Amino acid sequence: MPLRALVVDDSRAMRSIISKILARLGFEVAQAADGVEALATLSTGAPFDVVLSDWNMPEMNGLEFVKALRADPRFARVVVVMVTTETHIEQMMTALEAGANEYIMKPFTAEVIEDKLRMLQVLVPAP
Repeated sequence: MPLRALVVDDSRAMRSIISKILARLGFEVAQAADGVEALATLSTGAPFDVVLSDWNMPEMNGLEFVKALRADPRFARVVVVMVTTETHIEQMMTALEAGANEYIMKPFTAEVIEDKLRMLQVLVPAP
């Protein structure tokens, strides 16, 4: 069964960039434009291995999304990575305390995403 990822970002271009990186790593990728859409996608029942979410989005921002996700026991095992322009250590700590597993600052490279996913054991470490 392929690994499944959900990319949550209000920027269509950013969703596309991250989705292409994940597809090259072997993921089946779904996309959502904000936290509300992401929760709806997750609630369809098909399990996701990892969610990469922006912070600054309309409707429901990334931090609100992480809190809502962590409040639902169905999603306890989903790995969440914040991918954001928020670079202050306080914001990073807030996201991690809310339940994000890791934090990637924009701009990033494909290697950064791959390394974080290997570190989180979503991807098996390279031999």
